[in-house]
Amino acid sequence: MATAVPPIISPKEDLPPPLTSASEPPPLFDGTTRLYLAYHCPYAQRAWIARNCKGLQDKIKVVAIDLADRPAWYKEKVYPENKVPALEHNNQVKGESLDLVKYIDSNFDGPALLPDDSAKKQFAEELLAFSDGFNSAFFSCLRSKGDVSDEAAAAVDKIEAALGKFSDGPFFLGQFSLFVVIFFRWTLRMYHSSKGFRYSILASRRMILPREGPTCTNSLRK
Repeated sequence: MATAVPPIISPKEDLPPPLTSASEPPPLFDGTTRLYLAYHCPYAQRAWIARNCKGLQDKIKVVAIDLADRPAWYKEKVYPENKVPALEHNNQVKGESLDLVKYIDSNFDGPALLPDDSAKKQFAEELLAFSDGFNSAFFSCLRSKGDVSDEAAAAVDKIEAALGKFSDGPFFLGQFSLFVVIFFRWTLRMYHSSKGFRYSILASRRMILPREGPTCTNSLRK
């Protein structure tokens, strides 16, 4: 039987307003684990989803950053790359969304986001390595203003085909996993964006997750 989607703990979490250039920094490196993000950034949403799906709302505090008016102290004192997401943990700050999702899964309690099966783990790594190519194809669709490139269609075909690799559940890898955390926000954005294309790149495909119901999509709602 396939593993169910991890439940969302405190789905009505009271999220803080984004910090701006006028905002004071939190008490940095005081032992609190903080996830710095921008609510609408799809890269930051990856780490946010991983945090919520593992039930870490009480252990990893969300700190929202206004990317249009970001505070100077964020670059100077927190993350020199000046990007989101970033994770403050054990007196260190780590970045890059793919790395953070893996780090959160490996270093915190909660439902595992990778299966135990070695074949599934290897396939997951192969697909995660393809994530940058998928993102590039997604942006090519947005820049095309209606034309869908062969590159974009091939990228979606590759991800669609991955659904048929394992037949023991409704998700990639058969069960809810790190792979879904990494890809589904981009897929949903492509779905909504493609409504204006001359033909839908996602028509008749299975890869779109439900937008309602007890899934991790609800973890992003304010």
